[in-house]
Amino acid sequence: MSKLRQILRLYNQGEKKLKISSLTGVSRNTLKKYLKIYLRLGLTAKDIEALSDRELDRLFGENLVPEPCEKYKTLEAFFPSIEKQLRRRGVTREALWEGYIAVHPDGYKLSQFKYHYQMWLKRTNPVMHIEHLSGDKMFVDFAGEKLNIVDVETGEITEAEVFISVLGASQLTYVEAVLSQRKEDFINCCGHALEYYGGVPRAIVPDNLKSAVIKSSPYEPTLNQAFENFALHYSTTILPARSYKPKDKSLVEGAVRIAYRRIYAQLEGRVFYSLEELNRAIREALEVYNKTRFSHRPYSRRELFEEIERKELSSLPSLPFEFKRQQYSTVAVNGHICLKEDKHYYSVPHTYIGKKVKVMYSTTHVDIYYNYVLIASHKRDRRPYGYSTNPDHLASTHRYLTEWNPDRFIKWAESIDIAVKVFITRLMDSKAHPEQAYKACQGVLGFERKVGRERLINACLRAIEYENYSYHAIKSILENSYDMIASAEITSGIPAHENIRGETYYQ
Repeated sequence: MSKLRQILRLYNQGEKKLKISSLTGVSRNTLKKYLKIYLRLGLTAKDIEALSDRELDRLFGENLVPEPCEKYKTLEAFFPSIEKQLRRRGVTREALWEGYIAVHPDGYKLSQFKYHYQMWLKRTNPVMHIEHLSGDKMFVDFAGEKLNIVDVETGEITEAEVFISVLGASQLTYVEAVLSQRKEDFINCCGHALEYYGGVPRAIVPDNLKSAVIKSSPYEPTLNQAFENFALHYSTTILPARSYKPKDKSLVEGAVRIAYRRIYAQLEGRVFYSLEELNRAIREALEVYNKTRFSHRPYSRRELFEEIERKELSSLPSLPFEFKRQQYSTVAVNGHICLKEDKHYYSVPHTYIGKKVKVMYSTTHVDIYYNYVLIASHKRDRRPYGYSTNPDHLASTHRYLTEWNPDRFIKWAESIDIAVKVFITRLMDSKAHPEQAYKACQGVLGFERKVGRERLINACLRAIEYENYSYHAIKSILENSYDMIASAEITSGIPAHENIRGETYYQ
């Protein structure tokens, strides 16, 4: 730009073009082009001095580009359609050129056709352009920045992860907020994305997060078993991106950046009190984003998807994938297994008592298998210490056990006092199985008849204070009448005794 300023200054001083060219080292043809632009713009020396280098570069650089000829203008009008057609499977640039030259016999030859198209792509897409085929891949990832949910009662703020997926050809995007990046949330989000698209691509490309890939490898990564089951259910393939290779999933990386501008910005300043409320707001902003036209393109993501990609997706299965966890349990003597996550008990046919079974459970159902055979199925019940029992599972000699369950003892304790309920609940929590605490619970609650309700309540309060949850603790408190003595009196001093060593013993 300093040389350009020197050229214009010498010209305004009345120097000849030949001398200016000699002094500045600029060819005469280039000099003539700059002076032609200068005269056409009608600028003065003061105008040139007032312009910054950037403004001067833009002003002369844009005007220096020659006006495209009519032949090129005709070709350029085809480029958006060519880009769209290349996303279809089996379509090549050579085939599209043959269609172009058939309509315009005096048009560009194949090499120039490819060159001008490539230059157009570079101008309209200033990053490396990759051809993505319709219905081929869905790229998935979590955004780095999180959104917030506020507890309406306590005001506590919970951070929500943001899942983003994008289809390769149309770039139709799906966004959803979830509470974590755990397997269950991640797989459910992938399922919701497929439902949003209304079909299944040939492959899903995740990052190397633990919810998808157990062990990353540039040659054969080890997939999470649950995610692999998800892919089998939808008849698709998982193609994990290479570690530290963001270009493998550049589309979703770009979608994350755009989501910050187009979706996060729309939610800024708003307060959400539930995940459902947050996702409704995300969906509204997402629909606007998907219906907004691309820069330099006469169509939107949604329009492109409907035109070239929807019909290329495989159909969804009749039932959605249901994420299941598993555990192994031994059937107890009462014919039940315990689902550890909920501390709830489910019945199994009595012939399997003592057998080790496999428990598969989802958010709605619990299925129990023995040697790959389904032997029991229940609706999931999350009540702790509750029992879900099918009477047909119990032999006649075991039916009486249905009367002995945690609910019975907890309700009995609650009818006496809340302190007794807390003690009984913690007593059962202290055992590996609630059945181990049934006798102790019966003994503790039976003290109501022996010593009265008030003393039992005080004894439970004292045991809770000591954090000693056992039948013997209550028995000792009642036998020594500690329930009738204030705490300060119990610990006020140690009685004198000849076997108690004094402080001088340790000196």
